[in-house]
Amino acid sequence: MKKKIPNFKSDQEAEEFVANADLSEYDLSNAKPVRFEFENKTARVNMRLPQSLLEAIKARAEAQGIPYQRYIRETLEKEIEKNQV
Repeated sequence: MKKKIPNFKSDQEAEEFVANADLSEYDLSNAKPVRFEFENKTARVNMRLPQSLLEAIKARAEAQGIPYQRYIRETLEKEIEKNQV
């Protein structure tokens, strides 16, 4: 039986765990891909949305466990990547 991944109190704890642990000993079946954001956010957008759309966006973001503005940004990025020539 494989070990469970422990909960970490900080990114540093998680980094130390990954650097030192044999991950083949752990159950990663429930692992989800994580997307890291490295590029600085220097541009700003302001738009009006119907309240119902904003509520739906916030609900989806919450279901994914991310802030709603990040959800909007990731959705835009996925759409751009999908339609690149």
